[in-house]
Parts: sequence; structure tokens; C-alpha cells
Amino acid sequence: MSAEPVIRDASPDDADALTALFLASRRQAMPWLREVHSDAETRWWIGNVMLHELTVRVVTLDGVIAGFAGIQPGWLDQLYIAPAHQRAGLGTRLLEEAKRIGGTPLRLWAFQRNHPARAFYRRHGFVDEALTDGAENEEREPDVRMIWSGT
Repeated sequence: MSAEPVIRDASPDDADALTALFLASRRQAMPWLREVHSDAETRWWIGNVMLHELTVRVVTLDGVIAGFAGIQPGWLDQLYIAPAHQRAGLGTRLLEEAKRIGGTPLRLWAFQRNHPARAFYRRHGFVDEALTDGAENEEREPDVRMIWSGT
């Protein structure tokens, strides 16, 4: 039997594992999403931008990163769970961390076609705040800004 999940701060040493998880999760959940950066560019961004500009919390199982959340005041910028560990409550644990760290209200962006993610956030109290045609995101994919108001 595996150990209980552990939530901790990410470190620079986690960049490779976070990149692999990010890429695998996005490709599994959103095969229709246009990839606008190479894997190497994504690795650079995670190691040099995300880990420095956001509060990044990881959830581990038996010492292996199974998911992560990138948080800043008022925003959940990233929330990804490894495909093999989805639907096990890990996303909920990270979302609770995001609410605690990010504060109220908490906003996020999701792609409109990512119905499972949108349903997950709705189950946790988020509502749609604005729909866009995707002209402002790199992927040019229609998205939705969601908000949690603490209720």
C-alpha cells in the first residue's frame, strides 16, 4: 500500500519532474490543444519563470510528484495531476492549497473545451466569470475565466 499524499513546496530540483508531468497531463487531457512551445522551451519556462514567480505546491506519493499547483495572490495559474493519479482526490487537495494561499476571490483560466476541468472547478465552488474567443492566449483557443468567491 502506498503512503499518504504529502504536499510540499516545489524546489528548483523538481523542474524536470514538473515538466514531464505538465506535458503528459496536457497531452492526455487536451489532445486537441495546439502545442505552441517545444518540450525544451516548456522546461525552461517551468524552471526559470514558474518556479520563481509563483508559489508552486506539489503533491507526492511515495516521494514521486503526482501533481502540482502554481498560485499567486488571487489566481490559480496552474493545476495538473499526472494522468495515472487523476480522480484520486489529489487535485482537490491542491485546490484547497490554492484557495488558502491565493485568497478570496480566486480566479483561474480554463479552456472552454476542457469540460472535465471545468466540471471539477464547478464542484469546488467556481463559476464562469467571462468567456473569450481565445484571441488573448497563446494557443488561440476559446477559454473561460472562472472565479471562486469563498462561498
